[in-house]
Amino acid sequence: MPLESIDTAELSLSDARWQARVDLAAAHRLAVMHGFHEGIFNHFTLRVPGANDRYYQIPFGLHWSEVTASCFMEIGYDGTQLSGEGEVERSAYCIHAPIHRLNEKAAAVFHTHMPFASALSRLEDQSILPIGQTELGTLMHTAYDDIYTGPAFDPAEGERLAAVLGDKTVLMMANHGAATVGQTVSEAYDRLYYLERVAQVQLYAMWTGRKLKTLPQTTIDYTLGEYRKNSDQYGGKPSHVWHFAALKRMLDKKEPDYKD
Repeated sequence: MPLESIDTAELSLSDARWQARVDLAAAHRLAVMHGFHEGIFNHFTLRVPGANDRYYQIPFGLHWSEVTASCFMEIGYDGTQLSGEGEVERSAYCIHAPIHRLNEKAAAVFHTHMPFASALSRLEDQSILPIGQTELGTLMHTAYDDIYTGPAFDPAEGERLAAVLGDKTVLMMANHGAATVGQTVSEAYDRLYYLERVAQVQLYAMWTGRKLKTLPQTTIDYTLGEYRKNSDQYGGKPSHVWHFAALKRMLDKKEPDYKD
């Protein structure tokens, strides 16, 4: 049973930490399945349950198709390698540690160069356009970093990105890629999945060369209002929990070793 679908109070701390590792490993494997990964680069990290000073990160050099629950290192917010073996990828630390530290809701921080969102980020205007229902559900959670400052080799860059993100859960990064955050792995991955779908559909629509049909402001306001007041709960669980559980069932059939 996925961690997000049960009361974590029912789990011992050690069980909660192992389940967190399993879910984070699943996210890496799913990113390969969905074409979100970039080989050994990009970063999915997760705050260690029960701790406020460290997060899980894979050793540099692993392809995401190789990631398992047992492979993660624990990295302190100060950069100290607290457990596990391997090299700490510098930009992962410089982007993720500050966001984990400064954003209480950012238990999971997922950064990718996935192709459609990254293509959108290369446009002069990287905005998600209000041209459909899924787009509205994503853009309401999206912040935009419109200034690429170069490779993130200093934690100050992560602090800057945390400030740009603010209280949003999706960050479009100009000339770079995208990031999502969530209180759980399922929430961050669900945001990532639908961001890429939104970017793909928008680009496909733009590529037709025909005029886009932007939704009227009254419809936009109504839809956003409905999203805000409806908690999207099914059986007492948000939809992202159901989505991620379904995706993990696919992995269980094809790549069950992610749990090792």
